[in-house]
Amino acid sequence: MTLCLLMLNAAQAATPVIELEIRDHLFIPEEISIPANTKVKLVVYNRDATPEEFESYELNREKVILGGNKANIFIGPLTPGVYPFFGEFNPRTAQGRVVVE
Repeated sequence: MTLCLLMLNAAQAATPVIELEIRDHLFIPEEISIPANTKVKLVVYNRDATPEEFESYELNREKVILGGNKANIFIGPLTPGVYPFFGEFNPRTAQGRVVVE
């Protein structure tokens, strides 16, 4: 059992973490870069008082994040390219992209 816990901790430590904010109905930063063929943990903080939904058809992810809360979203491993995402509740302003290099 101890060996399993150590292996789980090692695997979690190896996962890169990238922080993203929703502020004034915008994603900040608008563009994030991640390495190809790597699983990444996005920590998305919603600094607004209203909820927003992280949505991406290309990443096959959607997650509602209540105002003043955060969410963890795992993406990848991905091949090189550009993967757009947007805020479902504010799609004209809340836009961003993941660049995989």
